[in-house]
Amino acid sequence: MPIDRARRKLVNGFACTAVSAAMLPCCLGRAALAAAYGLEFKLRKVDDGVFAFQGVDELMSAANQGAISNLGVVVGADAVAVIDSGGSLIEANALIAAIGKISAKPVRYLINTHMHPDHVFGNAAFRQIGATIVGHHNLPRALEARGAFYLQSFRDQIGDALMKRVEIISPTMLVDDRLQLDLGGRVLELRAWKAAHTDNDLTVFDSATRTLFAGDLVFIGSLPTLDGSLLGWLRQMDALAAIGAVRVVPGHGPVPADWPAALTAQRRYFETLARDVRKAIADGMPLREAVKTAGASERGNWRLFDDYNERNATAAFTELEWE
Repeated sequence: MPIDRARRKLVNGFACTAVSAAMLPCCLGRAALAAAYGLEFKLRKVDDGVFAFQGVDELMSAANQGAISNLGVVVGADAVAVIDSGGSLIEANALIAAIGKISAKPVRYLINTHMHPDHVFGNAAFRQIGATIVGHHNLPRALEARGAFYLQSFRDQIGDALMKRVEIISPTMLVDDRLQLDLGGRVLELRAWKAAHTDNDLTVFDSATRTLFAGDLVFIGSLPTLDGSLLGWLRQMDALAAIGAVRVVPGHGPVPADWPAALTAQRRYFETLARDVRKAIADGMPLREAVKTAGASERGNWRLFDDYNERNATAAFTELEWE
């Protein structure tokens, strides 16, 4: 990514946020900071005033700068809202620089769709520019409970340089059920969901373009990960499908995708996992054996299947043995 000289002047005085002074002079600017790490960051236009970044279908690593989740931007007449901040400050600063190229309006809101590091590790960059951070009412508690673990475990996973100055920052505007954010002539509809992918999932719907930002309630191509409730996710799938969108920006996968067709493969996977786990329980199969076979017929349909399916099966077994 070439250095944006105009942007460099605008951010003169900002402290560099994830690269040591030995690697880069301080205050090179947000776009240059990302370029120095080789992060190719490009916002694609989804519809009028709606943009998205598509993350890579990989585990977070130093090589990909933690940029594995999809991020969103919605521009109104008065302000900008951003959906998720990414997996590092490098990525978050690249996002802010990219927004500056498409709009001079202020970033008023950063909306966190849930607690996972690939969606919230860039929060500090948005706090620095004065954005209000918005999230599910359960998100502060979840981040408090897991924050220290995330900071340590992902330091081991992606390295000290990318983790430098990453903070666990909770939202200050909470969504109990539904909330509308007015960006000026464009109103975003936020909805808090019961336990599914996590217990703090939030979706964002732009009714003007009928675009849904689903966070990790929707995975396409990469295996969905279960950190909340399998039964809750299945129960709420119909309500999710009923949202009047024509397209979705999933948490992971192609941007955008047709709606509600984007839910088809995910629903099939969870129904298969639930069926297999229930049979294992009924047959008296111990957990250690059940997790190796449950959902196995889906292996060829998903990337990262072997990284996450046994974890999903373990969570499903623990939940379903008590239903």
